[in-house]
Amino acid sequence: MKARFNRKRRTVIAVSALALILGGSAVVWASDHGDAPMVSGKTTDLSDLYVFESPEKSTNLVFVGNLQGLLSPEASKTAAFDEKTLLEFKIDNNNDNKEDLVIQCVAKGGKMYIYGPVKPTSTGGPSSTISTDASAVVDITPYNASAPVVTTTTSGIKAFAGPRDDPFFFDLPQYLKYISGEAAGFNNPGTDALAGTNVLSVVVEVPKSMLGNVSSINVWLETKQKS
Repeated sequence: MKARFNRKRRTVIAVSALALILGGSAVVWASDHGDAPMVSGKTTDLSDLYVFESPEKSTNLVFVGNLQGLLSPEASKTAAFDEKTLLEFKIDNNNDNKEDLVIQCVAKGGKMYIYGPVKPTSTGGPSSTISTDASAVVDITPYNASAPVVTTTTSGIKAFAGPRDDPFFFDLPQYLKYISGEAAGFNNPGTDALAGTNVLSVVVEVPKSMLGNVSSINVWLETKQKS
């Protein structure tokens, strides 16, 4: 398969200088639930990036990319992955802030196709190309399904795609009070302003051995649209 995607309406979430320690149990995350009008509400709009060691297998790493945040239950019934949108995890494993590997995810015909981890055809440019066969294919789990649909390949890659409860916790009312000087701090527990909202999620679990013989990686997430 060969397909090219460019940066039209691109959104990016980065774990920037934070490095995920492959030999430990570190967890890194980044979130972006508010965007400019040209991006917000679009199928390319990212909300979360999570990378963490698999709780079931310490030799695996889990990558989670969430799109279309703040979906209401009603909107979640019809929300769908855009087949012209590429979700791309970019992985820097030598600390030069350039992607050495990518995991590319594209929906088609009710399935999510996962490509990689693979060396990209180019780095740092305005476009990405899928030029390899899919590493995993998983049926997209429908909203309100009784159980998530997960696939596991013979190479050890696991994948899921579908709607999930928004995992990000943010006490927005208390935050607004804090920055306005009405409150001295946050409550414990706080009030989750995102409760009841959903995201479209892509989860890819890969053996750490596929990421190179390194002790840490930098990860960022992009969406691009097909040219």
